[in-house]
Amino acid sequence: MRILAIDVGTGTQDILLFDSDQPIENALQLIMPSPTQIAAGRIRRATENGRAVFLSGVIAGGGPCHWALEDHLRAGGRAFATEEAAATFDDDLENVQRMGVTLVSDDERRSLDAERVELRDLDLDAIRSALAAFDVDTAFDGLALGCLDHGAAPPGYSDRLFRFDHLRRVVETRNDLRAFAFLPGELPDYLTRARTLLNSVDVDAPLVFLDTGPAAALGALQDPLVAENEQQLILNLGNMHALAFHLKRTRILSLYEHHTGEVTSEQIEDFTERLLDGTLAHEDIFGSKGHGAYYADAISGERSARPVIAVTGPQRGKLRGSRLNPYFAVPHGDMMVSGCFGLLWAFAEKHPQHGEEITAALGVARADVATAR
Repeated sequence: MRILAIDVGTGTQDILLFDSDQPIENALQLIMPSPTQIAAGRIRRATENGRAVFLSGVIAGGGPCHWALEDHLRAGGRAFATEEAAATFDDDLENVQRMGVTLVSDDERRSLDAERVELRDLDLDAIRSALAAFDVDTAFDGLALGCLDHGAAPPGYSDRLFRFDHLRRVVETRNDLRAFAFLPGELPDYLTRARTLLNSVDVDAPLVFLDTGPAAALGALQDPLVAENEQQLILNLGNMHALAFHLKRTRILSLYEHHTGEVTSEQIEDFTERLLDGTLAHEDIFGSKGHGAYYADAISGERSARPVIAVTGPQRGKLRGSRLNPYFAVPHGDMMVSGCFGLLWAFAEKHPQHGEEITAALGVARADVATAR
C-alpha cells in the first residue's frame, strides 16, 4: 500500500511517500518550503516591482504570507482578494478590509492589473511533478494530511483561546492522541482550514486529517528510546507553535501550547517543569501570548515519576544544552518527518482495514491501534 503523507507547517511542508512493501527507512521524502512561504515570496516580489497583488484560491495557512501582505500594504501597494482567499487572514472579512484589502467578485477580478497569488495548502500537481522528475510512480492508495487549524472563532472571541478550546474538547471526548485524527465526514465545521485542505484532494482515495502537534507527538513515540518509557513529555518545537504533551503512551496527562517565537529557552524550561509539577496555570500561557495549559488527568500518582523528555521539530535547537536534559527524538532515523510518521499512524487508526500492514512497517504494536469509527 502506498500512502502520501503531507505535514503542512509554517516553514516547510514535509512530504513522505510510504510503501508498505519497503522498509520505512526507504520511504521517499521531500522537505520543501511551506505554501505560506511560497505565497509570501510572491507577494514580496510584487511589492519590489511596484505591482498590485490579487489573492485568489482558498483558506490556507497564514503567518508569513500575512506578514508579507501587511508589509506590501504599508509600502503603499494595493491588494485585492476573493472572499475565500481573504479568510486566510481573518475569519471576519471586515478586519481584512480594514487592513486595506479590497474584496472582489469573480467578474471584477478579470479586469484587474495585478500579480495573481494563489493561496492553498495543498498542491498535488507540484508534488506529482517532483516525483515524476525522479521517475517515481505518482499513484497512491491513500492520503494522510496535516496542518494546524486555529478554527473559525466567533467574532470577538480570541482565536488563540478558540484553538485551545478545540484541543481540550477533543481530549475530554476521548483521551488519546489518536482522537485528533478525523475522517473527512468527522471534521468539525469550525475547522475550516482542515476542511479546505481535504477538499483540495483531486483523487478518489481514503483520507485522514491529523493536527500537526499530535502528529509530531505520535511520530516521536515511534522512537524506541521514547516508547520504552512508561511516561513521556514530548515537546514539538515547530517554526511557529510549541506544543508539549505529558503522556502515558498515547494517553494525555497534561499539555500546553505556545508560539515558538514568543518564548525563550528559559521559558520553555520553566513551563515544562511546572507542567510536570502540576503548577502551570492556563493564564501563565495565555497571558504570555500563548494558547493555554490543560490538565486532562488529575491523578497525582501518574505524574510522580520523571518522564523522558523528548524534543522534536525544526526549532528543537532552542533546547540544546537545556537543564531539562532532553532527548532529541529521531523516529525511524529522521526527525523532520516525525509528523508524517504520526500521520501514517493516524491513517492506520481511521482505516483499520489497512492498519496491520501500516503498523507493522512503523513498528507500532497492533494492540495499540484502536478502532475509532
